[in-house]
Amino acid sequence: MPHAPLIPARRRALCWVAGAALPLHGRAETLQPPRGTVVLSIGGRIGRTNDSNRAAFDMAMLEALTQQSFSTKTPWFNDARKFTGPLLRDVLGLVSANGTTLRIAALNDYRIDVPSEDTRRYDVVLARMIDDKPIPVREKGPLFMIYPFDSDPTLRTALYYSRSVWQLKSIDVL
Repeated sequence: MPHAPLIPARRRALCWVAGAALPLHGRAETLQPPRGTVVLSIGGRIGRTNDSNRAAFDMAMLEALTQQSFSTKTPWFNDARKFTGPLLRDVLGLVSANGTTLRIAALNDYRIDVPSEDTRRYDVVLARMIDDKPIPVREKGPLFMIYPFDSDPTLRTALYYSRSVWQLKSIDVL
């Protein structure tokens, strides 16, 4: 059975079961508030917040998480590019997400519903860097939710391309 990767001991341990994050011990610690500009807001069925009923992240908070990198070809760039950022499943684990659907929204109001199962099945990254450089808004940033297309032929389809969201601004867990 797939499970979320280990999170540092100071954070609550989680076990992914049937689309839900279940706490293994204790109460959730408080999610620290962002100090800089908020680049991602997560709401809905989450157990940890820092901004009313949502979890707000600045870039430093995302950068402090374990980073993953992969290179992949995409329909949006001529050559394979290297994407770096935290795994989406780690970010969702940090906020104790408990739902089956992720409603994703971009700065340009593009919206799509993504099954939360994708975050356990694939190493979906919230890329904050492309080719080791921060991503400006005009170049699909500051966050780009990206699938590792070259890791599995199943991902090289219009369905998964549509689930890759650049200029990501919010996620609602349903």
